[in-house]
Amino acid sequence: MATSTASRACLGRLLRPQALPLPQAAWGQASIASAAPFSTTAAQWKRIKHSKTRDNNRHRGVSPLRRTGLREPVSVSDEPLPQPSTRLPKIKVDPNHGLYAFFAEDGKLVRSPKEDREYGRAWTVEELRRKSWDDLHNLWWVCCRERNRISTMDRERERLKLGFGAAESSNRDATVKRTMKAIKHVLTERFYLWEDAHDLASNDPEINLSGKGEAYTPMEDNGVFEQEEIEPTPTSDATPPKPAPA
Repeated sequence: MATSTASRACLGRLLRPQALPLPQAAWGQASIASAAPFSTTAAQWKRIKHSKTRDNNRHRGVSPLRRTGLREPVSVSDEPLPQPSTRLPKIKVDPNHGLYAFFAEDGKLVRSPKEDREYGRAWTVEELRRKSWDDLHNLWWVCCRERNRISTMDRERERLKLGFGAAESSNRDATVKRTMKAIKHVLTERFYLWEDAHDLASNDPEINLSGKGEAYTPMEDNGVFEQEEIEPTPTSDATPPKPAPA
């Protein structure tokens, strides 16, 4: 038993892997590899102006969270940032052009939600029944212009991806729609009344609908209009009649 135990210990030491000593050249390479930086990209130091490997990023090495400054200068540290040109072409435009009616009065492409909430109520049918044809015509096109402005601002919100003002714009558009529906209601009522009046006039012999001559010619009926005898009424200052002699 003792012999077998000793032989097992010897075999275990022989089969255990052991680190072999490195030669002299390998020790030098290992020390160089351990001292090398983690990144394989060369450091962007300040270079000459005409270098082909020039770095044009002014914020190279600046933390996007802490906004710390550069620890060493880079290739564009001494160069100023480009400024936008302030020279705009002068174009003569007509301030009274009809295209400007599609935008707000103050020249804004998009109104704020507070400005979109500042509007009155819609016109009612009872109020519009008292208006003339010209007033209804003008009010209709005012509503059309306002709806065009609302549509223009909605398109600008979608293009710019602003993410606000959609609810206020929708409520404003709904109010304008209610006014336009009320105008249609009043005009439909007037059209029905005109049809009824046309039917009555077509059966009236005194009305001429042909468009030639007099439109209305009254017909006199002697059997209807009779001349009444008018008796004089006595006045208070008149002398009473004398009695007849007996």
